[in-house]
Amino acid sequence: MTKNEKNKESSRRKFLKSGLAIGAGTVIGGGLLSSCSATSAQDITNEKNVEKIKLLTTDGKIVEVEKSKPCPITPCEPAVGEDARKGIPGRKFVMVIDLSKCANAGKCTSGCQKGHNLQPDQEWMHVYLMKDHLYRDPYWFPKNCYHCDNPPCVKVCPVGATYKRSDGCVLVDVERCIGCKFCISACPYSARIFNWRVSDYKVKTEEEYSPETSVPSQQGTVSKCDFCPDRSREGKLPYCASSCPMGAIYFGDINEDVISNGDETLRFKQTIEDKAGYRYLEELGTKPSVYYLPPVDRMFPFKRGLKNLNDEQKLKYKNVLDKS
Repeated sequence: MTKNEKNKESSRRKFLKSGLAIGAGTVIGGGLLSSCSATSAQDITNEKNVEKIKLLTTDGKIVEVEKSKPCPITPCEPAVGEDARKGIPGRKFVMVIDLSKCANAGKCTSGCQKGHNLQPDQEWMHVYLMKDHLYRDPYWFPKNCYHCDNPPCVKVCPVGATYKRSDGCVLVDVERCIGCKFCISACPYSARIFNWRVSDYKVKTEEEYSPETSVPSQQGTVSKCDFCPDRSREGKLPYCASSCPMGAIYFGDINEDVISNGDETLRFKQTIEDKAGYRYLEELGTKPSVYYLPPVDRMFPFKRGLKNLNDEQKLKYKNVLDKS
């Protein structure tokens, strides 16, 4: 390691230890510092005698912004065409779901539906009731697309509509999708849905379709959780993470080793190690990018998640409830 590299590494470690907002998983006022905001953030530092804080942009640069002002975010347009297949440079997105915090509030599902213009019966984020042992209470288990590093869905798509990006996102280009449903059959996690009807999304005249937004969906094609890469470009958490009132869903970047739920920022590797994090059905060799923290020291009894459900909604949990 050269002297210059050592100095950069030393500065980086001091910055991380300071506890300031960092990386693609760090939230300030509900938003992440976008790589597109580096220039505008640096311009603010020209003012003198103003208290400032240091932030790390998504392209790895340390910038200073005024403490009294909201995080300066310069909106980034979602990538289109071939650019949407490349991924955000230097990023490797990861999601961590803390099962001890989930109370089946349903906000992750509704937030996702609203953000992606999905119908009430279209769910990219499902919340299941799981029971692992006779003498243990059930627990709530959110499940979305796992954005696998070895995705079976990508391998079976005959037209390249489903593809894996360098930042870890597995996306679906509905302009290529022919609706063959091979990917639905290949996915061991049942993470995909088929769009049976026409979307009611009103496309703006100047708006160009981007697989990063998954909007609008098209009749006769497949869709699924997309990890909200368009929001990552703006420095925001995915809809599910920002909507969860319990802070159960963390999102971040493996390369920066940080994850955040909007209220707290954690070290990804240390969190997984200290709390015995795991990946669902990891033995399949799909290498999911979604990790779970076991439901130990739970914040809420599982029955709290049944409180606001009607009898029809409770029916889908009947098999588990009968065993409890």
